[in-house]
Amino acid sequence: MKKLLLILSVVVLGACTFQTKHRGYVFPPDLDTVVADIKTTQQLLNEIGSPQVKTVYGDTVWIYYGADENYRGPLPLKYDNQTVLLAWVDGTRVTDIRVLRDDDLPDVIISEDETPIPAAIELNAIQELFNNVGRFSPAGLGQ
Repeated sequence: MKKLLLILSVVVLGACTFQTKHRGYVFPPDLDTVVADIKTTQQLLNEIGSPQVKTVYGDTVWIYYGADENYRGPLPLKYDNQTVLLAWVDGTRVTDIRVLRDDDLPDVIISEDETPIPAAIELNAIQELFNNVGRFSPAGLGQ
């Protein structure tokens, strides 16, 4: 009985992984002091690196994001230490920099429902199969 309990406890504890993966940028611990001295885009590139996203419309903003993704066994996935760095750029000059952390970011709840696509064609498996007949060229023809 003790051996069975020991084996069961090893299996249960083995299923409870505790793992943290970093996603996005790894910012320096003294990020606020580092960005306080940045005045040009070249300094920003040297200190932080290339942005993940640059805005297309409106003000030119360079966006950097980093977070820790925590796996805790059967518990839901959790993100913490989220940091967003926003840098407003005008040519080669950085006009403003903001650092947003966990408390500054809104809580976004992602819905489990699917968003319907307007005018989408719903096909079942058989219709999909026959819909693909003749769409692909035979192998080796180079088309």
